[in-house]
Amino acid sequence: MIIRTLSQIAAMSGGAVTTPSAESIRIEGIVTDSRKIQPGCLFVPLAGERFDGHAFAADCLAAGAAAVLWAKDKGEAPGPAVLVEDTLLALQQLAKSYLNQCGTRVIGITGSNGKTTTKDLVFALLATTFHVHKTSGNFNNHIGLPLTLLSMPESTEIAVLEMGMSGRREIELLSNLAEPETALITNIGESHLLQLGSRKEIARAKLEILSGMKPGGLLVFNGDEPLLHEVLEETDTLKPEELKTLTFGLKDGNDVYPTMIQYSESKTAFTSSQDPAPDKQVFELHLPGEHNVVNALAAISIARHYGVAEQAIAAGLKQAEFTGMRIETVIGSSGITILNDAYNASPTSVKAAIGVLEKKQGYRKKIAVLGDMLELGPEEGEYHLEVGRCLHPDKVDLLFTYGKLSDKIAEGAAETMKHDTIFAYHDKSELIESLVSVLHGNDVVLVKASRGMKLEEVVDVLKGSTFPQ
Repeated sequence: MIIRTLSQIAAMSGGAVTTPSAESIRIEGIVTDSRKIQPGCLFVPLAGERFDGHAFAADCLAAGAAAVLWAKDKGEAPGPAVLVEDTLLALQQLAKSYLNQCGTRVIGITGSNGKTTTKDLVFALLATTFHVHKTSGNFNNHIGLPLTLLSMPESTEIAVLEMGMSGRREIELLSNLAEPETALITNIGESHLLQLGSRKEIARAKLEILSGMKPGGLLVFNGDEPLLHEVLEETDTLKPEELKTLTFGLKDGNDVYPTMIQYSESKTAFTSSQDPAPDKQVFELHLPGEHNVVNALAAISIARHYGVAEQAIAAGLKQAEFTGMRIETVIGSSGITILNDAYNASPTSVKAAIGVLEKKQGYRKKIAVLGDMLELGPEEGEYHLEVGRCLHPDKVDLLFTYGKLSDKIAEGAAETMKHDTIFAYHDKSELIESLVSVLHGNDVVLVKASRGMKLEEVVDVLKGSTFPQ
């Protein structure tokens, strides 16, 4: 984490220390949440629509903060402070200055689906060889990314930064803050259609990651998505000089694609087109789904770009740890297998999760519990109907849906599945009661929905319930 004197913090953030006697105060770390104060930290109060962190500054100083960042228009600071025009802008400038002082190389990762998993994969492969820091959880916005940078050790060689967005110009801001030398775009899905209106506009927003990129940088992107190719050629797309590109995907027209995929209960094995026959390296990934194989190929390509040895890449894949609730396999107390993917959902990611469920073998029944996909815009009904139509009796034995939008999933599924295998609910407790009544200890259950539907509550019940064997 950042360790500097208050006078250094002031210079890096474009502010001024309130009194000369405070200039030598030692700052260890940055905190924006008044509930998480650490001794010696700098408290940065941020103003939102419903709160203003400046109101908690005095309490934070009493709790152990060494000083505060303070907006000039908020009156007199309650203690040692750096005065700035805007605390958020100063936080961002401080993070950029710290990054430059550390000399850390940056890899930026974005995409509609899979960016967190891919970030975890890239980190795991690079960490076998370098001192690497990565975005924690979903700290991937205009506040989270600066905090991620300010929390990294000064010795960090490579920072793997996830970049999220809900609208245009947000990734542009993050790219200009971090100035990545390598960028990765996992895919273009349907998330944020409500805000942006079209998938092409989403592609434009994701390619904003190039706007702050260093000259001669490498863009690794999903070549199966024609919109990325199209927008990359648009004259309005900002690109660094001498941009290099590498495509990955399932199709053999990409620079990198899988030449073999084999599934088992505990792992997925695959080979890459980058490896010549007959000595192809067989990689093992402890994640299900061909979409995760594609993400792994992107991570492998980046690791190779940075000179990571082949044995280290293979070892890193096996040892990778992943953020929870993204097709996390959970075994309940009665032995039931739960595929917990309740963190978020879009049509693309739901279809991918159904593909994972389809390939599960050796279970009595395969059950899908699907909830509403949110923020899909005016065509949300059609998107839910489309998901339902991709369900077939050979993929799923029973379907449970939750939410008004998910009625359309049930409607679409009814075109191929029997009506007595489809159960639609608007009440979560009723869904849980019905679901628990039909389950067996040798079943596998996929739970998938947008975060706002809170279907992890279903997972929690299933984990502790007793089922017949």
